Order: sequence, then structure tokens, then C-alpha cells
Amino acid sequence: MAADARNGGVGPASGEGQVRHAGRWGIALLIATAIAISYLDRQTLPWAIKHIEADIPIGNQTKAALDSAFLATYGLMYLGGGWLLDRVGTRRGFLGIMIFWSLACASHGLAGGVVALAASRLLLGVGEGGGFPAATRAVAEWFAPKDRAAAIGLINAGTAVGAVIAPPLIALILLHGDWLGLASWRWVFFVTGGFGLAWAGWWFVRYRLPPGVQVDTVVETGPAPSLRALLARREVLGVVGAKFLSDGAWYFYLFWLPKYLFEAHAFDLKQAATIGWIPYAAAGIGSLLGGWLSSRLMAGGRSVNAARKIALGLSAAMMPWVMFVPTTHAIPAVIALFSLAFAGQQSWSTLVMTLPTDLVPRAVLGRLAGLVGMGGAFGGIVMGQAAGWALDAGHGYTPVLIVAASLHVAAFALICATIPTIRQLDFSRKVRP
Repeated sequence: MAADARNGGVGPASGEGQVRHAGRWGIALLIATAIAISYLDRQTLPWAIKHIEADIPIGNQTKAALDSAFLATYGLMYLGGGWLLDRVGTRRGFLGIMIFWSLACASHGLAGGVVALAASRLLLGVGEGGGFPAATRAVAEWFAPKDRAAAIGLINAGTAVGAVIAPPLIALILLHGDWLGLASWRWVFFVTGGFGLAWAGWWFVRYRLPPGVQVDTVVETGPAPSLRALLARREVLGVVGAKFLSDGAWYFYLFWLPKYLFEAHAFDLKQAATIGWIPYAAAGIGSLLGGWLSSRLMAGGRSVNAARKIALGLSAAMMPWVMFVPTTHAIPAVIALFSLAFAGQQSWSTLVMTLPTDLVPRAVLGRLAGLVGMGGAFGGIVMGQAAGWALDAGHGYTPVLIVAASLHVAAFALICATIPTIRQLDFSRKVRP
């Protein structure tokens, strides 16, 4: 049988399984690198904020507005990106998405005021909104259900890699980056944007559909369920609502931890570079452990429902401890508590990202992944705005941290209530939401 050029010259069907097995973890690593770049890009503003403020005054509520600008378009384009990917396919869609967000990241370096920064944050959100839907589609194309949680765990670990790299890399550029008459903080955005453009070239050369898949979109039996049909299911609303709650906490940690360390514990760039990365490294460990545990439970004979919920419950149990951060002034204890929360969050995130692959057919997977991501982004907006108001009103970080500590537990309760059994949903008949 002739080789299929679309699949990189794969020959007879008898060899397809071996080729797919050999190549799928390389694909997961490629996608993990993209996710690492996305988290590096979104961490540029939080870690460079003090240097930016020397040129552009930014208060707490202004910072919350900049974060919300990113999250608003990120959430909307999470859904729009899913729609795009369902139509143009993973390879072309991810390529365009990465090029767009990399240029948007670089544009921050040209900003002369808050309005220009806000415009760049809006554009960055537009681009990055398609990243995780693209990752979810690629996993569905390359991995069987029993391996998807582990694959998404590896990909989700990319969030930690990008965030771990951010503090020392940004500190290095800030300390030594006054080149060509431009302030060092501007080079932070130019350099990180360049990483994404380099990855786009790698993706263009490397990514192909797995052997045996003949088209760049996935064909399902029967019509794909509409967005309205998705929203009519309580299981879908449960996942979206859980993401809204849990990502409210996550985006608060992600966008406000640097500012908290600078203000509450008088961190300088040296401390940021030497220990500021530790919670993000813990997040990477959590990403791998959550996916590994769920896949291990399934390999041991547990159902998808049991494996996912056991791992989700354990992840949620790691989150409330962060409420004790304001009670200690010891830096090691503060870092340890945030590290526990970051690990639990990314273990949780890996599993919630896997749930759409358990619930819906691949033809509509991009749309559901988009809905879930949009819910998370708008949770981040609500929490970020509340944090900015609380800080400017003089309430400090304590009440915000207490609220953030409770959100994953509430999200787990919501998943258990709305999804009694995790399984593929039947859209062939009408059901009550």
C-alpha cells in the first residue's frame, strides 16, 4: 500500500500502530513547549510590573484592569479558538494562533501608556485563547482515552516550565537589558515574543495527523451537537462552572503572587530569580501527578468516573492550606504553602482539561474545551477585580486568600453534583439540563 504523504510517508497499516506509539509523546512534548511559552508570555507583565511602573504608573485597580483585558479576550477566544480549530484543523489553527499571540506579546514593548498596554493585553488574550483547545484536540487525535490524562498532564506541566523560567529570565533581562536606548522591561516582551515565533516554525515542520487519519478534521458519525445542545446539559454546565471557580483562584495566584511577594515580603529581583520560581516548579509536579494518578487508577481497573473523581478530590484537598499564608512572615513557609496550592491547582487543572475528552465526541471537542476555558477566564476576571478593589480599599491580601483557598473545594462539589457518572454524553435524544 502506498505511503500517505499527509502522515509523513507512513507505509503499510501494519506499521501504523508502532509509528503512532513512537511519535505521540514527541507530539505531547511539542505542545507542552507551546504551553510553556504561553505561560512565559503571560508572566512577563506580573514580574516586570515594578520596572514598568517607573515609566507607566499602574495602581492595583489598573493592574486588575490589565489582567481583565487579557482574560476577557482570552476567555472569548478560548471559545472562538475551539470553533476555529473544529473547522480548519489542529495543524493550521495552532500555527496561526501562535504567530498571532507572539506578535501581540512583543507589542507590549512598544507601549507608551496604560491604554497601549491594555490593547496589547487584549491582543495577547485573543491569541492565547486558542492554545489549550488546540492542545486538547491534538491529544484526542493522538492518544487513546486511557492515556489522555497522562498526556495532558505532560502538556499542562508546560505551564510550570514557562512560569519557572519567567522569574530568573525576566530578572536577567531587567538587570542587563538596557540595549539600543530602550528600557530593559521592553526587551522582556521582545525576547519572549521571539520564542513563540521560533516555535511556530518548529510546529509547521513537525506536526502531522497520526497514521490512519486521512483528513485534517475529525469526522464523526451523525451531526455534531450544537453549542445550544452542549449548554442544555448539566454535565457541561458543571464542568464550566467548576472551571469558573477554580481558575478564579488560579489566576489570582498567577497574576498577583509576584506583586504580593514584592509588597508583603519586600522581595527584590535577586530573590525573585532565586526562589520566586519554586511554586511554579511545584505546579509542574502537580500537573504530572494528577494525570499519572488518574491513568494509574484506570490501569488498575477503576472506571473513568472513579479515576477522575478520586484524583480531583485529592487535588482539591491540597488547596485550602493557602489561607494560612497571611499568618506567617517566614519566607520558607510562605513559599511552601504557595507551592502546595500551585501543585494542587495544576493537578486539578490537568484533570478538568481531560473531562471534555471523556464527555463529548471529538467533532465538538474544541467547542466544549472553549466553553470550559472561557468559564475559567471569566472566573479570573471576577477574582482579579475583587482583589484589586480589596487591596485599594485597605483590606489587604488576607480575605482574598481565604476566598481563593475555598474555591476548588466548591468546584469539586459542583462536579460531583452535576456529573454523577463521567461518561460520553448521548446527544441523540433531548434531556433536561
